[in-house]
Amino acid sequence: MSSPKKIFHALSTFWIAAALTFTSACTKKDSAGGPVGEGEVNLAIWGNYLSPEAVARFQKETGLKLNVTNYSSNEELLAKIQSGGAGLDVAVPSDYMVDVLGKLNLLEPLDKARIPNAAGLVKDFLGLSYDPENRVSLPYSVSITGIAVDRDVYKDPVTSWKDLLDNPKLAGKFALLDDVREVSGAALLLLGSSVNSVDEKKLAEVRDLLLKTRKNVKMFTSDTIDILKNREVAAAQAFSMDVLQAGAATGGRIEFVIPKEGSTRAVDNLVILKGAPHPESAHRLINFLLSPENNLEFVLKIRSTPVVQGVREKLPPDLKDNPALFPDKALLGRLERVQDLGEKNRLYEDLWTKVKTAR
Repeated sequence: MSSPKKIFHALSTFWIAAALTFTSACTKKDSAGGPVGEGEVNLAIWGNYLSPEAVARFQKETGLKLNVTNYSSNEELLAKIQSGGAGLDVAVPSDYMVDVLGKLNLLEPLDKARIPNAAGLVKDFLGLSYDPENRVSLPYSVSITGIAVDRDVYKDPVTSWKDLLDNPKLAGKFALLDDVREVSGAALLLLGSSVNSVDEKKLAEVRDLLLKTRKNVKMFTSDTIDILKNREVAAAQAFSMDVLQAGAATGGRIEFVIPKEGSTRAVDNLVILKGAPHPESAHRLINFLLSPENNLEFVLKIRSTPVVQGVREKLPPDLKDNPALFPDKALLGRLERVQDLGEKNRLYEDLWTKVKTAR
């Protein structure tokens, strides 16, 4: 994502200002067929999830000003919303964060009649456990977490999380996501547990493993495209979208590995935030982003699994048959979805504090 994204539920808040501007009225109709009036819409989205061309196209079609702010984790988004939202209308939280935001009553119900493109979504990404009726969310992006390897720099086989988390040959040469649920999830899988474990003894093992690993980590970052392209690391825990983009930009130098123990798969979703100041414009934006044309552009540029029916058939062979975008049944059986753990989230918060502050 750049990241999809993701992931411990720290509830700390901070203020982030957003500049809000207004545009003049426009008389044409937008892509949903509705009348266009003056106004704007404020979107919070993962970095690199929206091209300048898409922004320009939306503004031309609707006459609405699209104000975009970025975040690098679901927790940053949550903090932004809890601090007042800075007038936000639409956001793109990951699956488990939809669950969190829903429990906190921070989401508005969607009016599907105003989102006709919702009828064309891939059924596999609808009706999931965090929003069974898709009352407050619709899928936008899908990614898998794995290991990126620069094959010009590191030649040894990489098949396991052990090859990243417990490998002296990579000391000082690899990155981990700045995301407790993803990092601890990798360690849990290596230790034979679920990424959603709340077993305190098992989490103590994870802590000890990550404290050992911490000494060898070059950096924690969820923005991995540039560090891979620029050879800043030989390997990295990363989201499939970022690795595939880095691979395309380097002539295939960057390889994406899904470890044999399994990994996580996330669905990022379009939602309208509670009290959104521009609800009509918010619905228009969601409908625009879920059109076949925009989803195709998104997949080609961002390397996400398509969420709109018929898009896969329009992809080039290297994407149409890529397991990172279209995992087979056997691979799907090894992928888990990160879940909100309620009060047990504190176990991960405490673990992460110890790991990140270790010297």
